[in-house]
Amino acid sequence: MKKLQMVDLKSQYDRIKDTVNASIQEVLDTTTYINGPQVQHFQKALEDYLDVKHVIPCANGTDALQIAMMGLGLKPGDEVITADFTFAATVEVIALLQLTPVLVDVEMDTMNISIEAIKKAITPNTKAIVPVHLFGRAANMEAIMQLALEHDLYVIEDNAQAIGANFTYSDGTKKKVGAIGHVASTSFFPSKNLGCYGDGGAIFTNDDALAHTLRGIVNHGMYVRYHHDVVGVNSRLDSVQAAVLNAKLPLLNDYNTARKAAAAKYNAAFANHKNIVTPAFDLEGDDHVFHQYTLRIVGADRNALMEHLQRKGVPCAIYYPIPLHSQKAYLDARYREEDFPVTNQLVNEVLSLAMHTELDDEQIQYITNSVLEFFN
Repeated sequence: MKKLQMVDLKSQYDRIKDTVNASIQEVLDTTTYINGPQVQHFQKALEDYLDVKHVIPCANGTDALQIAMMGLGLKPGDEVITADFTFAATVEVIALLQLTPVLVDVEMDTMNISIEAIKKAITPNTKAIVPVHLFGRAANMEAIMQLALEHDLYVIEDNAQAIGANFTYSDGTKKKVGAIGHVASTSFFPSKNLGCYGDGGAIFTNDDALAHTLRGIVNHGMYVRYHHDVVGVNSRLDSVQAAVLNAKLPLLNDYNTARKAAAAKYNAAFANHKNIVTPAFDLEGDDHVFHQYTLRIVGADRNALMEHLQRKGVPCAIYYPIPLHSQKAYLDARYREEDFPVTNQLVNEVLSLAMHTELDDEQIQYITNSVLEFFN
């Protein structure tokens, strides 16, 4: 059996190394390391894939989220609602821009932001909602966009974990997440479903004027060299990373299909187990692309299970062990523990198993047998 890893980037690279190497070599031959043709090619290809008018590549996913907020012209003190159960980057950029983060609870079944919690959190100072498509599952964008319309709010999708997922509307139509809100961000961190070999990110929007502003912000506020029209930053996707992404984007649907197939095998192995709650999803559907495969361990010692798996050489992780409202950097007297019942429960129950495109049946069987062995 191949060595188990949370993410097996080496095996993935081995399958596509000739294409990747040729794409990188083209950058080395042309020496166009910044904003070279590889970047423009990737931008256009991703626009076509997402069916979105504008993709603005940048240096990483956190920058993408911050630049998206900068482009909307949000002012210090404006309230921005987002999920309590997610990675800190989402709230980090809100605080960095001196906006006011408003953390709300999530739904138990999807682990995505709660629509009811958003409704309760909206005030006259609320200016934006940041739904996170957590672990690869699409948040309820239809309901979120309706709330935004009713209250004149921006929607900024944090799509760092769900590129390629679709949201299905109540009438059956579908749209790629990241192409629904007023603006969206994503990350191309190496372990993502579409990952480069360093840092990288992008911003998406269908708004022409906003796209123009964002293109200036990522390049020191310049549209013409040495003419700084807006306050900007230095955040560009380099050509080598774009070359890697150009090699991998045509395979993204296949990668996501492989992840869903692995998730289905996990689910089958754990079906109806009294101590294991598996992520519900439709194998024929496309609303979940499994950036992570995350279980809930109920009525049993999650931490003891984790120690057991580590002794067996089975990689696993807790995403996320501490709610954002309990993090030292984001403590706020406005927050009450009773406002976060689901998040406070999830942090004690969740456990993520290996999830990547190279998982084979032998590995999955060893992982699932090791989990079940603990309970037996």
